Amino acid sequence: MDIAGFPGVVGVIDGTHVRIIAPSEDEAVFVNRRNFHSINVQIVFNAACKILDIVAKWPGSTHDERMLSETNCHLLGDSGYPCKPWLLTPYLQPRQGPQLNYNRAHKTTRAVVERGIGQLKRRFHVLHGEVRLRPEKVSKVIIACAILHNICKVRQIAEPLEDGDEDGGEEDIYIPQGNLAQSGLPYRANFTNLHFRDADGAGAADGNGV
Repeated sequence: MDIAGFPGVVGVIDGTHVRIIAPSEDEAVFVNRRNFHSINVQIVFNAACKILDIVAKWPGSTHDERMLSETNCHLLGDSGYPCKPWLLTPYLQPRQGPQLNYNRAHKTTRAVVERGIGQLKRRFHVLHGEVRLRPEKVSKVIIACAILHNICKVRQIAEPLEDGDEDGGEEDIYIPQGNLAQSGLPYRANFTNLHFRDADGAGAADGNGV
């Protein structure tokens, strides 16, 4: 909440692709929308860029919504996810006032996950290139890197310097892929009006923050 006055958030969620060689089985499902083979990794960070949850088993073509179906917590995500009462997404066309205030705070707070993914990939550069292992072994490598990342955070080991070679941060727009509907839209509207009436988001700090 101290980041931008966004209350009640336990983590920020996003996905990142780890490039792999073409597997010998089910090759097509590992081709992502950028047309290379990958593992699609769903990852949740807290405000200190410590990893709270990571799922590193999905082929590159898997949509964020499918991975989300196994997630159970209150999070901030981008427009690649459906809006749920426990997963708050930005307004695609925010109106002036509370909706715009909400989006600004949402963007600032959710930037933690982009920084966290950048830190993870800079610390373990194997995640930047093409991992020449079978998909199931790549998944284990990703999980091991995540565990070591958290150990580095706990022990306050210095982070590698930025090298400018990070994910482009391209944001998906949610398109319904199955049974997950945008059931959180009424909740988000009430949440926005309650907490983001003021230009500085002060409504989140007036005693109604949680």
